[in-house]
Amino acid sequence: MPKKFSLINEDSGARLGKILTSRGVIDTPAFMPVGTVGTVKALTVDQINQTGSQVILCNAYHLYLRPGIERISRIGGLHEFMNFNKPILTDSGGFQVMSLSKNTKITEEGATFNSHIDGSKIFISPEISIDIQKKLNSDIVMVFDECPKYSKDKISIKESMNLSIRWAKRSKIEFGHNKEKMLFGIIQGGVFNDLRKECLLKLTDIDFDGYALGGLAVGETQNEMFNTVEEISHYMDKYKPRYVMGTGTPGDLLGAVKRGVDMFDCVLPTRTGRTGLAFTWEGKVNLRSQINKDNDDPLDQKVNCPASNLYSKNYLNHLINSNEILASTLISWHNIAFFQDLMKKIRNSIKVGKFQEFYQEYFEKLNY
Repeated sequence: MPKKFSLINEDSGARLGKILTSRGVIDTPAFMPVGTVGTVKALTVDQINQTGSQVILCNAYHLYLRPGIERISRIGGLHEFMNFNKPILTDSGGFQVMSLSKNTKITEEGATFNSHIDGSKIFISPEISIDIQKKLNSDIVMVFDECPKYSKDKISIKESMNLSIRWAKRSKIEFGHNKEKMLFGIIQGGVFNDLRKECLLKLTDIDFDGYALGGLAVGETQNEMFNTVEEISHYMDKYKPRYVMGTGTPGDLLGAVKRGVDMFDCVLPTRTGRTGLAFTWEGKVNLRSQINKDNDDPLDQKVNCPASNLYSKNYLNHLINSNEILASTLISWHNIAFFQDLMKKIRNSIKVGKFQEFYQEYFEKLNY
């Protein structure tokens, strides 16, 4: 394969690029819908494709616990299991080990915890995590890291960061040399910019195909997140993709793109969709609200999606308040289509050198 990332243009801090995988090109900046357990909740693969999504994220931790890796690997991996033929990024599960599991014990060797499903005792090391992701046959693999909760305790954050660096090195050794797939390092360090820089420099010495900012969207303010991204971006390899994990709102995406980020993932479009909240170019729409029961307008005609154009707010209000399954499908479908429409417009604005104008026009409107 040729080089795995091409930087095409830069404009007002924003970057236009392409990630090259064996299953297709990912134009960046890119947003990844989250298919945690092998499904983007409430949507079919065809619906995901219709939104313009180029890549999705699945979670190795969840798939390891259920249905189990052997059931997936025996038919070739996640793509065959899901019938999804575009690139897939797998998260290593470090965040879930810390946030979902009970009685988690961290040692130099790895993490021991009780499954959140049945309470059984599980052990995952960097080597086991990479082996799981190899068997899932994902296109972009994440190192196994410790993702601490938001904290101002610099000493504990540094200890955790150093452990993640050592685990990253072991992850790289286990991953080996693979021209077809990409391995991303994860930069930790909390909101301490000097620790983030130290972590990045040590990960750069190990040498990864891309670099992710972990430990964000865990309780810090938006300004703290933006500051962390902006400060670390000065030291990141210009010719490798940059990924902020778990972010975020439309305003988060615009602000992070302005600070040089190429990739994002978040459960927000589908999680809020299941509650009746829709993202539109005119702001958020609470479809549960009775204000919409007499509104026969479509959700957002500016978004190229059947769910956005063909169903009235009146009808969607009826569905969500009747607890109909179709409500989750239609609103989630629209939300992901809106996020992809936003990313496409961002890419086009960078391409023609007008990102700053686009940012100024939409940041306040979309920062809800």
